[in-house]
Amino acid sequence: DVQLVESGGGLVQPGGSLTLSCVASGFDFSTHWMYWVRQAPGQEIEAVAYISSGGDVTYYPDSFRGRFTISQDTSKNNLYLEMSGLDVSDTAVYYCGAGRYCSLSYITIWGQGTQVTVS
Repeated sequence: DVQLVESGGGLVQPGGSLTLSCVASGFDFSTHWMYWVRQAPGQEIEAVAYISSGGDVTYYPDSFRGRFTISQDTSKNNLYLEMSGLDVSDTAVYYCGAGRYCSLSYITIWGQGTQVTVS
């Protein structure tokens, strides 16, 4: 089955750090752009970070650059998101996604999400 499974969410204090993981299976991880996105209660889905299929290009919206780091281990089909300097406003469900092209609109595979609560 094609799936993405996130883990690593939890409760963290403001200013703290957390690392999320996402394990991919059932598709060719190395040919897909991988994404972390999040959705806070009552808010739209928001891009957090992208990484290219080759791992050589990463993208962060301004609000996350310098605080969050996306990485991947293609040998294990794992995607990671290291988060630091967390703020209450970072509370959200974080999802990993996969798509063949660089845009949220091309995400075709979604994980179930992992809750991050900063309090």
